Amino acid sequence: MKSAEIRESFLQFFEGKGCTRVPSSSLVPDDPSLLLTSAGMVQFKPVFLGLVDPGYTRATTCQKCARTTDIDIIGTTGRHHSFFEMLGNFSFGDYFKSEACAWAYEYSTKVLGLDPDRLWFSVYEDDDEAEAVWRDEVGVPAERIVRMGAKDNFWSAGPTGPCGPCSELYYDQGPEVGCGSPDCAPGCDCDRFLEYWNLVFMQYDRQEDGTLVPLPKKNIDTGMGLERVAAIMQGVHSNFETDILRGILAVAERISGVEYGSSAKTDTSLRILTDHARAVTFLIADGVLPSNEGRGYVLRRLLRRAVRHGRLLGVERPFMGDLVDEVVQRMGDAYPEIVEHHDLVKRIVLSEEERFGATLKQGLALLTTEVERTKAEGGAVLDGGFAFMLHDTYGFPFELTAEIAGESGLTVDHEAFERNMREQRERARAAVQDESWSGISAAFAEIGKRLGGVEFVGYAKNECDAVVAGIVVGGDQVERVEAGAEAEVVLDATPFYGEQGGQVGDTGVIGAEGARFVVRDTRIPAPGVISHVGVVESGTLSVGDRVHAAIDVARRERIRRNHTATHILHWALRTVLGEHVRQSGSLVAPDRLRFDFTHFEAPGADALVKIERLVNAKIMENHPVRNYETSLATAREMGVTALFGEKYGDIVRVLEVGNFSKELCGGTHVGRTSEIGFLKIVSEGSVGANLRRIEAVTSFDALEHVYREEAVLAELERVLKARTAELPAKVEALLERVKQAEARAKAAASRAVDASSVPQAVAAAGYSVRVGRVDGLDAGALRTLADELRTVSDAVFLASVHEGAVLLVAAGTDEAVAKGFDAGALVREAARIVGGGGGGKPAFAQAGGKNPAAVDEALAAVRAALGT
Repeated sequence: MKSAEIRESFLQFFEGKGCTRVPSSSLVPDDPSLLLTSAGMVQFKPVFLGLVDPGYTRATTCQKCARTTDIDIIGTTGRHHSFFEMLGNFSFGDYFKSEACAWAYEYSTKVLGLDPDRLWFSVYEDDDEAEAVWRDEVGVPAERIVRMGAKDNFWSAGPTGPCGPCSELYYDQGPEVGCGSPDCAPGCDCDRFLEYWNLVFMQYDRQEDGTLVPLPKKNIDTGMGLERVAAIMQGVHSNFETDILRGILAVAERISGVEYGSSAKTDTSLRILTDHARAVTFLIADGVLPSNEGRGYVLRRLLRRAVRHGRLLGVERPFMGDLVDEVVQRMGDAYPEIVEHHDLVKRIVLSEEERFGATLKQGLALLTTEVERTKAEGGAVLDGGFAFMLHDTYGFPFELTAEIAGESGLTVDHEAFERNMREQRERARAAVQDESWSGISAAFAEIGKRLGGVEFVGYAKNECDAVVAGIVVGGDQVERVEAGAEAEVVLDATPFYGEQGGQVGDTGVIGAEGARFVVRDTRIPAPGVISHVGVVESGTLSVGDRVHAAIDVARRERIRRNHTATHILHWALRTVLGEHVRQSGSLVAPDRLRFDFTHFEAPGADALVKIERLVNAKIMENHPVRNYETSLATAREMGVTALFGEKYGDIVRVLEVGNFSKELCGGTHVGRTSEIGFLKIVSEGSVGANLRRIEAVTSFDALEHVYREEAVLAELERVLKARTAELPAKVEALLERVKQAEARAKAAASRAVDASSVPQAVAAAGYSVRVGRVDGLDAGALRTLADELRTVSDAVFLASVHEGAVLLVAAGTDEAVAKGFDAGALVREAARIVGGGGGGKPAFAQAGGKNPAAVDEALAAVRAALGT
């Protein structure tokens, strides 16, 4: 039975039991307290908490999951994965233990056809009810039901809150794969009894004192790993031998020329490539981009670990794109988002591979030297400061350094590494805890349940009559607030837009008889709840009061113009730069807009001018702007663009601008494009690998920007005594005079430099390089000497002690850089040794230091890195 057949049979089986088939949610959860979606129940947490009524009480899903807590183990076993699929069925106050157990048994034996005599069942040690269900209702022999403690068979959301016992299903793979112990049974660490399905009976609410209070509505949450079931059904003992993973692994074999099963070491690398390819593909398709923190750090760590193991297999070229192709081929039918973003995933992967590959070789050489030095000195711990340098300079995740050091029997001083990170105010990863069960304010949750959701009328109206449904102060509900009090007010209906989708919240006034509440912001603290944040300016406001809510219309108009402008800008970016461009974040404020997008290089000045002209052409053509609601499936069929990494419900709102832009968006917009006035780009830059940002202004703010620019030009005309059209030539002439003066100064300095003390050039990786110490030269003279030496050799690294300080300069020709010379990396490593800092680009870098006694050691490290 193939994996796709198992997936579909599970979903169809539970649909037959009255469950609604729900699509997998994104790997990026809605809950900000979670790093990644790691279980099928994550998308249903608001339902379990009673905050949202999904319109059904039974559900079934196949959820894509990412879990990286054991990333160092991945590849060393056949069971651990960074990405996996979790089949699940759920009950929200509907069916409970009897049905959950009976259906699990029925699916296992009737649909999958598993031998009942090879199935075992565990229950929580105090759960007599579950044991009775398995034994008396399902008919499982008592001797194949085992009781286990809370560690294995009791689930809880945290110290307090929802919790309950679990029951797990095991498949006996036979004594030949076991440990041979006569006591071997479910729960043993060997592979004989494979746990493949976990049933959670969410029936208690744990109190502060530890007591368990029965929940008024009991819930079911089950999870069955698709990869594990596939291994059982396909008669293999490793998940990597199942159809999907084995197919991806075959591509890794072809790329590397290494056959799976050749050796334990190469098998580990092949499994890492196979596993990480899936995780990387799905993470990027869900909007995660490589970075140095949070989800982006997880992605970068997976990518770089895969690249490093590719090198261990002898693959020197970029190869992850080939694996991505196979992932999309094998899993695209079930997950269309990876098909939609296929090209984007490949481009981001290639960019990251090239970025890391450029420094991997040099970094590995330094690490190898440091490992050998540490072992030669009898040490067992690699310097944490050195590990930090590899992270900071070469992009080595700490875990990669630790893994490589571990292969030589060394550990890494993690405390010293973290100390360096703190000093640099950098964080390698976000320390995220699952506090999501208590992350939503109970006050707003209660108001939402009582109200059944706030009616938003702001698409059509700027003001409306309403009733105060709740007031929250300091996280607690109150009945009334007096003049001067700060509070959050919830109405049964409102024209105020709550901040979401990049658009800021509205401001305005809520008025009642004898009371006035000034709204400073509007937010959405719980699903379906719109909260007005502000202060009581006068009078008393009470729950139940009839009020009149009115937004600041002038402010909203400016926001609307900027929001529609972001959609036109998105279209123009894709038109000029390519279809790979995807929105990756935005800010829509009254005074400006900010637009983040995926792209792999800085757009040139000509491209930005073309983009701006296209946007303004569409604005001035006065196209109609239309909003409407439809189903997500219909929107996709219509070719509507879904924003990169964004999550949507079954019913979505579509924004159409003319006949050229059609995107999903729930914000507020103009009626026709001419209302925007015009757009002016004020800045463009990088905000991360493969991620660019444009900031722009429209309407009155664009006009003010032009006025300021004109004022600057007028001042330049006055200072330079030239007309606007003459300014470029005037400035160029001044710069040329400065350049000539600097050249004369350099020439004078170079005549005082003695290059005879610099050693002759030696060969290094296909280019010539000179490394030497020339004391007594200041920074300018040292740079001049480096420039002079670069004319007779491909690269140079110089150190000088001048007036008690260390000066470092490195420079290389384009040919040397192309062959691996990196002046910036060499200077940073040498600067670390001499107690200083600095850096630069691969072709030129400089730094200073405080420890002249360490200059020779620094030069030795440079020679080692260069292989000379």
